[in-house]
Amino acid sequence: MRANINVFWILSGFFLLADAIYVLWSLVSYGEVEWVGTLGIALGAVLAAFIAFYLSRVHGAQGGELPEDLTYSNIDDGDPEMGFYSPWSWWPVILAGSAAVFFLGLAVGTWICFIGVALILIAIVGWTYEYYRGFFAR
Repeated sequence: MRANINVFWILSGFFLLADAIYVLWSLVSYGEVEWVGTLGIALGAVLAAFIAFYLSRVHGAQGGELPEDLTYSNIDDGDPEMGFYSPWSWWPVILAGSAAVFFLGLAVGTWICFIGVALILIAIVGWTYEYYRGFFAR
């Protein structure tokens, strides 16, 4: 995580340098400061600094290095259980298609949203209860 923090501090410094060059360039070219680009680049530097500050606070609060950050750690040093995902499930695809139908309804016509919501509810129920029936019932 320390490398990520350093990358964002370097990125913040790069944006500050680019902002100074942009101000000088606009002064030479137009005789005045172009405020939209200047503020946009400066806000990019502020955003990178915010992310670096947040990551440094999280790194300090975790109380040490994570096994993923150490070059000499083994795979078994990390958390073994990352969650469960059914590898042959079609329900996530159906849910994504249902969400696409819903957002299509927002763009085209609101009556399509009702069909999308019904499909979303069916997909959520199907995904939730997929291990209660069929070949993988428990």
